[in-house]
Order: sequence, then C-alpha cells, then structure tokens
Amino acid sequence: QVQLVESGGGMVQAGDSLRVSCAASGRTFGNYAMAWFRQVPGKEREFVAAISWSGSTTDYADSVKGRFTISRDNAKNTVYLQMNSLKPEDTASYYCAATFRTHYTGSDPRKYDYWGQGTQVTVSS
Repeated sequence: QVQLVESGGGMVQAGDSLRVSCAASGRTFGNYAMAWFRQVPGKEREFVAAISWSGSTTDYADSVKGRFTISRDNAKNTVYLQMNSLKPEDTASYYCAATFRTHYTGSDPRKYDYWGQGTQVTVSS
C-alpha cells in the first residue's frame, strides 16, 4: 500500500509560478513510476506529466510542455511538479498517482494504482 499526499497548491495570477509536491509513504517509493493529473469539476481527469522510477524518462501533455517540469527525489519519497507561466486554463485540482509499472510514463489513468486526494491550483487572469 502507498499513501500519497499532495501539497503546495494555491491561488496565483497568470504568468506566475507554483510548485506542487506529492509525498509518498508506505512501500518503497523508488519502485513506482509517478504522474500528475488534473481535473476540473464536470470534466474527465486529464494527464499532465509522468516520470519513471529513476527519473530518467518523463512525458508531458502538449498543453503544459515547455512550462511544467516533473521531477522526483527518491531519497525524500517525493515527486514535484514545477509550473511556470501559469494560465487561467491551468486551474484545476492536481492529483499525483503511482504505478507498479516502473517505466510507465503514459497518460492512461487506469494504469495507475494509487492516487492522492488532490491539491487545488487556481490561476486568475
């Protein structure tokens, strides 16, 4: 079992930067690939970024490529999402997810085994 707790969300203005974190506890963090998704009420959960267990492979949604960076610190059992040049359309609840598939960096939410409770990011224009 893995517990995931997101933090760092908040309210910012367009163009600002924000970093959200996801702390994992339970089984060995380094055995999991990790991802960030986001969701707006009434819409499906949307893939944002993913990172392999070692951090050597990352993948991003086209909508955030060049603005967001996913990283991880296995010694701290934490994955990060650095968000720059934020836009109002980035407003959502951001969720981290973990998968046993250590090299998986895809966008299919069904491939992820554990989920956090989410942290709200609001970007005003």
